[in-house]
Amino acid sequence: MSLSGRLVPVVVGLAMLPLVSAPTAVAAPVAPCSEEPRELPINEFTDYREMVRELGRLERVSQGRVKVKEVGRSNRGRVIHQATVGTGPKVFVVSSEIHGNEKTGTDALLRILDYLGTSDSRDAERLRKTITFVAVPKLNPDGAELDRRGNDLSWAEVQRKFPQLKDRPPTWNYLRDVLQGDDYRKRPGFDVNRDFNPELNYVPRAEDVPGAPNQPGWFITPEARALRSVYLEQTASRGKVPDVYVDLHHQGACVRQEGSDRLLDVGIDYPPLPDKFFEPGQKYAKYRDVYTKDESRQLAISAFNGMTSRGFVGARYPHAPDRDLPGQARCSFALNGTGTVLFEVRGQTQTLGQQHRERFTRAVMAGLYNMLRDVSTGAVGYIDPEAFDRLPGTADSAALGRVLE
Repeated sequence: MSLSGRLVPVVVGLAMLPLVSAPTAVAAPVAPCSEEPRELPINEFTDYREMVRELGRLERVSQGRVKVKEVGRSNRGRVIHQATVGTGPKVFVVSSEIHGNEKTGTDALLRILDYLGTSDSRDAERLRKTITFVAVPKLNPDGAELDRRGNDLSWAEVQRKFPQLKDRPPTWNYLRDVLQGDDYRKRPGFDVNRDFNPELNYVPRAEDVPGAPNQPGWFITPEARALRSVYLEQTASRGKVPDVYVDLHHQGACVRQEGSDRLLDVGIDYPPLPDKFFEPGQKYAKYRDVYTKDESRQLAISAFNGMTSRGFVGARYPHAPDRDLPGQARCSFALNGTGTVLFEVRGQTQTLGQQHRERFTRAVMAGLYNMLRDVSTGAVGYIDPEAFDRLPGTADSAALGRVLE
């Protein structure tokens, strides 16, 4: 079956379904589950070639509503694509597969682009007029094709790009051993989601390397630079930062909703930046007036409501008060004034493969779609941000210690 052939029917179903209707979740997954890395089928996910073909199709059938362009290239020369639909004043940016073994977000984004670009419904027309939807559906194409977390980039290649780092050891997020069942010893790479810096014009400096998890990144990977360019272009075009950024990820395979035996579909979170560091004299004090903790929590609640109203199992992603990860894309963008949300779908390709792919894709779509509607109407601003802490938590979160977000 062609890629477009398996996308369109589900999009139509989403488009026609009010948020208050009966749940649309397919059969819920059940135990047993395993965190043991192993070889599993992934052929049902959209690979790079299929994605390029689908983006081309969307440009054609949308009659110009969906606009696709290159925003960078991976280290192995693959184009990193941006797809935009809508002309509204509220900018909603979403990226998927920053980790190449976390794939449902790509399918969800292609389906939403299809709906927004091709539907003549009143709902789709309103969303196009109120929102500019910007998708980067496969941010790490090299890692995606290798079906692994990291990209495909050696420290020697980084040093050639940035000669000021010539005598420095690799940054702390350099992957060169075995992780999640993948052997990086012959083809090393980086965890791209540690390579961001709230100072968006930052240029790598020798004294900032190798760095640490609680310090900003360096924009040394082409993938991080590509997403930065998307963010900066949207900022320059309208004189303010994007309103929303959503980062689509996967987590452990055996996580459950707290207080129940139900395996999760998606966990949601706001940026992990400790409140104490926004006090005068502390490391994030200069960002205090623009940091978007409340806005991010409101958006996360909107996503949770969208998923659970349709029968999916949601929860808060584990968020300890002392978690401090400024090198993540969502944290760096939140420190610049954008509301940011993390989606964590249950299981990665090495633990679940494509099992439950359709259910998880629909869950991500439900969360994103509700956020789009709440941002479009302004309803998100009436959500109590403090209600985030009253959402169900995540049980069996010890498994997450083996899966870096």
